[in-house]
Amino acid sequence: MTPAMLAIGMVLAALLIAMVVVRGAIAYAHRRGMLDLPGQRRSHTIPTPRGGGIGIVVAVLLTMPASLLMLPGAWSPGVAGALAAGTVMVAAVGWWDDHRSLPILPRFGIQLLSAGLFAAALAATGMSWWWVPLLVLAGGWSINLHNFMDGIDGLLAQQVIFVGLGLALLAYAAVQPALATGCCCLAAAALGFWYFNRPRARIFMGDVGSGTMGLLIFALTATLWRVDGHLLWPALILSSSFVADASLTLLGRMASGRRWYTAHREHLYQWMVRSGFTHATGGACYLVWNVLVAAPLALLAWARPAWSVPVFIGTYLIATAVWILMKRRCLRRVMDKGLHVAT
Repeated sequence: MTPAMLAIGMVLAALLIAMVVVRGAIAYAHRRGMLDLPGQRRSHTIPTPRGGGIGIVVAVLLTMPASLLMLPGAWSPGVAGALAAGTVMVAAVGWWDDHRSLPILPRFGIQLLSAGLFAAALAATGMSWWWVPLLVLAGGWSINLHNFMDGIDGLLAQQVIFVGLGLALLAYAAVQPALATGCCCLAAAALGFWYFNRPRARIFMGDVGSGTMGLLIFALTATLWRVDGHLLWPALILSSSFVADASLTLLGRMASGRRWYTAHREHLYQWMVRSGFTHATGGACYLVWNVLVAAPLALLAWARPAWSVPVFIGTYLIATAVWILMKRRCLRRVMDKGLHVAT
């Protein structure tokens, strides 16, 4: 079997495995009563099963480490093993939390441990160990911000597909077939889940999926950075919509003295739904940003390495301006409708 055939087989396997496991997860969630009920801090209106992200997790575990080990440009068993172990750890605490509430500190501790395990594996390949603490913090933030952004039908899965494909193209351009295939496996698995999660969702991703998506996006981005430091900037531009929304929302809550660590409905996508946007329309707005802004600017940052940092900074400044303008517009729409704006 040629490397190209093996890569295609891995990607197709990720898609099919995810679809089969998610379909089973729907039945399992109904039997166990794992349903997200509508409420004041939720954006859906009917009881919906959760935990469908297990399909992405299983598909990734069965395809991504193998791709990293078996294809040209293979990574060390330590890196592939750390990625698999971290994925299992984050998914396990998420799966537990989907069944019964888990305290924040143990969950956060496992998340940091998972990010640290992968960072240590990268350091073992020759990266300076001084980078490990920064990578641990970045991994913990990525896990949680993707969890924060999983609130309307199809949004997180759509983002993972986009970022996964973008990272795959960057890896392919850097002559890293194994890494490119691993990224495509993640995108394909997310597509298999998205089929059941698109509006109106038949199942939600749950913590088992959302946190794991954050770990995997972090790990693939860090691995690209390990290949070529200039690739970090276009990779981060690809994630700009989620990073900007989650970060600005958190900073806004902290600045206003609110309990930033509690559940809320203040992310931009939540304000969009509260102001009258459908889940499909809200997701389309993020897709427009990704296709018309993030993708071209990521391409520019990749093509002109000397410009990569200014382009990265410019992207996030534009994202900040758009976030402020859109949030104000949504707030005006909510107030015009006479709706309650407190969170």
